[in-house]
Parts: sequence; C-alpha cells; structure tokens
Amino acid sequence: MQDFKKHLIPQDILIKEALERLDKLAEDAVLFIVDKKERLVGSLTDGDVRRGLIKGIPIENKVYQVSNKNPRYINKANYSIQEIHKIRDQNISIIPVLNDHKQIINVLNFAKLKSYLPLDAIVMAGGKGERLKPLTDKIPKPLLKVGDTTIIEHNLYRLMKFGIDDFWISVFHLGEQIENHLSNKYGVNIDLNFYYEKTPMGTIGSIKKINDFKHDYMLITNSDILTNLDYEDFFIDFLNKKADLSVLSVPYVVDIPYAVLETSDGLIHSFKEKPTYTYYSSGGIYIMKKEIIEHIPDNVFFNATDLLEFLIKNGNKVITYPMRGYWLDIGNPEDYKKANQDFEHIKF
Repeated sequence: MQDFKKHLIPQDILIKEALERLDKLAEDAVLFIVDKKERLVGSLTDGDVRRGLIKGIPIENKVYQVSNKNPRYINKANYSIQEIHKIRDQNISIIPVLNDHKQIINVLNFAKLKSYLPLDAIVMAGGKGERLKPLTDKIPKPLLKVGDTTIIEHNLYRLMKFGIDDFWISVFHLGEQIENHLSNKYGVNIDLNFYYEKTPMGTIGSIKKINDFKHDYMLITNSDILTNLDYEDFFIDFLNKKADLSVLSVPYVVDIPYAVLETSDGLIHSFKEKPTYTYYSSGGIYIMKKEIIEHIPDNVFFNATDLLEFLIKNGNKVITYPMRGYWLDIGNPEDYKKANQDFEHIKF
C-alpha cells in the first residue's frame, strides 16, 4: 500500500520543487499543501502552476501563492455515501480526508478505489480451524494462504478496495501470529486494531468489548471467507431498506434423487419427480447499525445467529442481501483446495 504522504507538501516550498514532485506523481499529479501541523491549506495541480506563471509569478516563489486555496475534501467524522457518489460523478479522482482538526489523515484515489464506505469493519479471526488440522496446529486458519496471500489479507484487500480503513480484528487461537503478520504490513493508510478474546465468545460476542467505533454502521465478517462481494451495493441496499441488520445470504441447492410425496393422513395428494429445492444460508457477513451492539450480552458466548433470533423476536428490521458473485467458506480441506483452484480463475 502506498503512503498517502507522497501527496503532501509544506506551504513554504518553492514552486520549482513542487513541479518536480508533481512530475514524480505522474497520472496522480495532485499535491495538497499543509501547514506545520499538517492541516490542509491548499491544493496544487499542473494547471494551478501554469496559471500562476501566466500571471507572472516567478517559479522561485513559494508554492502557496499559486495554489487553490479552497480545495475539496472529505471530513472523516461526517460524510455519507451520497457525498462519495457526488465526488465520483464530478470526476474528482484524488481527494484528501481530514480529521476534525483539518489535518490530512488519508488521501483517496478513486482511480484505484471502488468507494469510501463509512463503515467500521470487524473481522472475526479467533477460530481454531479444527476441521483443517493438522494445517492449523501451528498456524491460525486466517494465515493459511490462497495463492500467495493469506486468507485474512484477501478479506482486508477486498474491504480496502471499497475504502474501508477502520479495522478491528478479533483474535483468540494463535492471535499473536495474526497481529504480528498484519501489523508488519499495514498501518499507514488504515487504522488496524486487535481485540484478544480471553475465552471463545462465539461468532459475534467479542464486538461488545469494543467501545470506540468510528462510524454509525459496521460490517462484521468471518476471516475465512473468499469472496468478490460488492460491499458498496450491499451497504446501499441496507440503507435504502432502512434495516437494522442485513445478512449476506448464499443459495444452497438440494437435488432430491427421488419423487417427493405430499401426503396427509396417509393419502397422497401430489408428488414432485426429483425436485430441486433452493435454500438460503447465512454467508457470514453482516452490516448493522452501531446501536444494535446494545443487544449483545456482556461476557457471554454469543453467536450471530443468537443476535438474529433476538432481533427478529424484538421486532427489529432484519433483511437479507443475496450473494450474486463468488463466495466460499473455507472450512475444510476440500474447501481449501477449491479456494486455491478457483483463485486462479476468479477476479477478486
């Protein structure tokens, strides 16, 4: 991952030096001018420099003189998916993200990102991977490789493509390995946090312990899934339907090799010859409002299915989002083999 600070320059450097920096950025030639506290004070493109030179401003002058002093930006603490769509529609490809102190904390490049979703992502990576033994005796399942990359990194890469940059990794079994592996590779453009379960807390119980989420919505995903899910469409569907929680649903087809009889009191009313039934199961990925966490009990083993059951009985709006692309839960050796075979042919 590239360091966003390559787009930052101090306000007192010379125009000539700024031009050299723009040249190095090539097609990404946008610079953001900052003061000594890295607060945004302007932006600079080749066009800004050209207009300044036409006005007679010497190339030896300071860059702030030729800058755009009212640049567009995104406020990390308060933005919406509608704002992101508007930015993309206006063909603004590179834009800074500011904190409440107007300091630049990231620079987005929509030529490389699919979106910038206002979501915290919680990755559940605490399982022991019992069905994949002996592979998981000394290596946690999230660190097994599909292709040349670990399973959990495939998940992080996909989420980061949609601009998600606030991550919480819940770990238990061999959790230190997961933290060491990820901490050595990430951290410049994303906020990566780890929570250690002292005892297994189920597929969603541990998130009750996290109390400083950045957004009003969160995405929870198992770490052992390989998918090319469109997270933006998933999120927009959730918002449009005004749901409290949305579950990714995956079709499961059952072929019955015999005629199925429909009976009552011993009488056959009809039958279906070798029918096929389609059922929908949870895909292990959820989007929900932050306030839903209040319904997760403290210090209790609690699965996502327990939460779903409670919310349905409580009258909350729980919906499904159908998986339209590739999805595979890597739970056993056959799945792991299939994941490595499919990875060569599926676009993720």
